[in-house]
Amino acid sequence: MTRVSVNRTLARLYWLLSLVLLLLLASKFANDIPGIPPFVISAANNFYDFMRDMSLLIATGGVAYISNIYQKRSNFVESLEEEWRNIVRTKSVLLSTCEKPYLATDDYLAAYYRVSETIDTMRIVYRNAGETDGLVGLYPYAPLHDMRRAIQTLDPRVASDVTKEKKALVRDAILQSFYALRETFLEELDLEEPQHPLLIAGSRRLKTPGAAVSARVMEEYQRKKLDRDASPRPDIDVFLTKLRSAEEGEAGKAPVPGR
Repeated sequence: MTRVSVNRTLARLYWLLSLVLLLLLASKFANDIPGIPPFVISAANNFYDFMRDMSLLIATGGVAYISNIYQKRSNFVESLEEEWRNIVRTKSVLLSTCEKPYLATDDYLAAYYRVSETIDTMRIVYRNAGETDGLVGLYPYAPLHDMRRAIQTLDPRVASDVTKEKKALVRDAILQSFYALRETFLEELDLEEPQHPLLIAGSRRLKTPGAAVSARVMEEYQRKKLDRDASPRPDIDVFLTKLRSAEEGEAGKAPVPGR
């Protein structure tokens, strides 16, 4: 379910819940309101007793209904995320095709069928805009077709003398279409700004080498515990010690993975 569908469904549910609560409130105090006919008071009391007896069942059904709504929303978002990953991979294939110095027919066909598959897999996420029982509607994200049409101009079976300038134009057209698609496609994911963004270029680590005293104490304890027993392979220990010492000596010259 899209965000709009979820909000619309929840709004209807909230209105229904508010109406039921108002009716229950009126039924509860119907005996205290003067001027109400006896048959109305009797009906109000019966309604209140019925809702009280069925409250557990109604609450269980309501919780199950809301859970079903959010489960559908979760499944939709997962499908949307997978489709976006598919679009990104397709964009990479198309751009790499434009960068090939010699475009073979197999390379072109692989790229063309990749974007064609991406266009068709959109059907598992969205239906066409304005689609009815008698009308096909409009494809929801036209830039994908722009990307397809752009790569079709590089078909080596039709244009055997594609220049670098033509490939560059096709590449820029694919990027422009992708950027336009990204601006609207990701809106449905309810993305938020990161709480700790890193916004400056050329950033570097601000933490200095070292560890807390507790970690150093634990390290020393583990080393002493290990030294109590004789090693079955002293040659391996010597080998690893030399590697560690060499790496620590070079730590200031090159970054060490995982640090």
